[in-house]
Amino acid sequence: MKDLDANTFDKAIQEAKFAVVDFWADWCVPCKRVAPILEELSEEYKGKVEFFKLNVDENPEIASKMKIISIPTMIIFKEGKPVDKIVGALPKQSIKEAIDRNLE
Repeated sequence: MKDLDANTFDKAIQEAKFAVVDFWADWCVPCKRVAPILEELSEEYKGKVEFFKLNVDENPEIASKMKIISIPTMIIFKEGKPVDKIVGALPKQSIKEAIDRNLE
């Protein structure tokens, strides 16, 4: 998973055909719970889906632009456009289902 910031966010999203961005913060316990799940999924979907993470405390302007109200929030982007949003520390299967339904 690659870290994004205000300087790299737009370019990374535009260049990725299909991407999942994890909006998180250091102090967020549920974010820490979901991080290893996203690492696993990034391996499972290697070559199909790019996974990124963005620290909302360090990049409040991006969090605001993407309307992030609570974390963890994962936004699924398809060809640069947000197509789905997952809010909360959901189980791996739920995150996988959201990715799969948008991959088609």
